[in-house]
Amino acid sequence: MTGSQTLARGLTALQLVASSPRGLTMQEVADQVGVHRTIAYRLLATLAEFRLVSKGEDGRFRPAAGLAALGASFDHNVRQLCLPTLRSLADELGTTVSLLIAEGDEQVAIAVIVPTQVAYQLAFHEGSRYPLDRGAAGIALLANMPPRPGERDLVSAARQRGWVTTHGEIEPNTYGLAVPVRRPAPAPPTCINLISHREDVVMRGKDAVIKAAEQLSALLS
Repeated sequence: MTGSQTLARGLTALQLVASSPRGLTMQEVADQVGVHRTIAYRLLATLAEFRLVSKGEDGRFRPAAGLAALGASFDHNVRQLCLPTLRSLADELGTTVSLLIAEGDEQVAIAVIVPTQVAYQLAFHEGSRYPLDRGAAGIALLANMPPRPGERDLVSAARQRGWVTTHGEIEPNTYGLAVPVRRPAPAPPTCINLISHREDVVMRGKDAVIKAAEQLSALLS
């Protein structure tokens, strides 16, 4: 097994453990990575040595504190800095809001906040990736970049207007509204996104999302 294979398997094991709500046994890691139990043992032992995973009394491996410290270093801890504003916005509007960045030709959700006092919640996973040219968030991120040849008219319109709405481009029957967050280079393009199955909820929240984006732009500048 080459060094690159070992690294890939170790990172895969880490992703599996980090995404499992209940944690994973060594055998479950071995099965999902597709390796023998002894190899899974070595991978998990190395991850535990670096405090990225820990083994509980029930024999299951779960994320450890080192993973939190590693995650906090991403983009100068922008997620944690933005959480209070996003939480306030989600609770004010009673719908899900998220913070996304552009990474290559994809949009990546780095924070997804659902409102606390509602009976029904529409949400998606943090770390979710979608094509950059689809959905309100993707359009807002592209609007935060210099014009590209062949870009959609919706992108140039969002660049001029400062916000954008779409319907059903990522998830059927879902409305999205996104506003760019202005950040100095070399920070990645960033935006706030609001989603709902109801168009009136999205449009009613426009001014609040714009205000929140302005607050984050000032905070992150």
